[in-house]
Amino acid sequence: MRAGGKRALSRALSSIETRDGRPEIIRLLDEAAAAARGHVLGLTGPPGVGKSTLTDTLIRHWRSVGETVGVIAVDPSSQITQGALLGDRTRLKTDPEDTGVFVRSMAARDRLGGLSDHALGAVVLMRAIYDHVIVESVGIGQSEADIATVADTVLLCIQPGSGDSLQFMKAGVMELPDVVAVTKADLGDSARRAVADVEGALTLARADDGWRVPVILISAAAGTGLDVLLSAVGDHAEWLSKGERLRDSRLSQARQWIGQAIRSRFGTEGLKQVAGDLASADPAEPFAEIARWGDTVRKRLATG
Repeated sequence: MRAGGKRALSRALSSIETRDGRPEIIRLLDEAAAAARGHVLGLTGPPGVGKSTLTDTLIRHWRSVGETVGVIAVDPSSQITQGALLGDRTRLKTDPEDTGVFVRSMAARDRLGGLSDHALGAVVLMRAIYDHVIVESVGIGQSEADIATVADTVLLCIQPGSGDSLQFMKAGVMELPDVVAVTKADLGDSARRAVADVEGALTLARADDGWRVPVILISAAAGTGLDVLLSAVGDHAEWLSKGERLRDSRLSQARQWIGQAIRSRFGTEGLKQVAGDLASADPAEPFAEIARWGDTVRKRLATG
């Protein structure tokens, strides 16, 4: 697939969407999970905060140093067609002839702003192919929590004067980001107040895991702060690479994928049947193991 280029990847992603759950798709995803090579950046925040502009900047930077980039743009679903409303992010200024960049829009489907199962499969597949994978969500509802189940680094974008930091703190979102970007730095005092608010919220919400979440003031219009932001994302990737941090993070994610699949199929009561066992599991083939854990849940529910 790496040799087949964009066309081969497009076919594979379409197969994930239309043939979900078939044995050949499960094998493909488990092979991709084992062959992960890229760093996954989850980019989230409310609509209009400037995520797509930031995605453009990240793509240009990584391509300028010869690194490949895949983008998954998660859009809210049309209730009629169940398709992505915003299409292939036409505002992203990518060169269609550049084989080192691939952009795919995917509908959130069942959850407003959250990741669909198909988007999860796309992330796993694309991180086995590209040096960097950006998952850009619409930033409402379930998306922030969902992004953390697939991203190595979560970048939360907030705009000044919106009250975002207070709302996110109430929703527990401030526990999730590894880097925070306060956009529209050209707003001056309002932007600086937003930085102070975010730093205060992080102090209250964030557990001490050894990583200090940087809060960076940026302006895409003025081009300020972007180098600092790029450095912060790189620093977090480097921090993860030390010891077993990245491995442990991805192991936790795989457990969450299985748990989400069980909850979706059997409800909270079904998940309770295996929650203790799953917490210590080491799923080498997470997609195949979803079915095996499902069988365990079914048997335990049947025996009461």
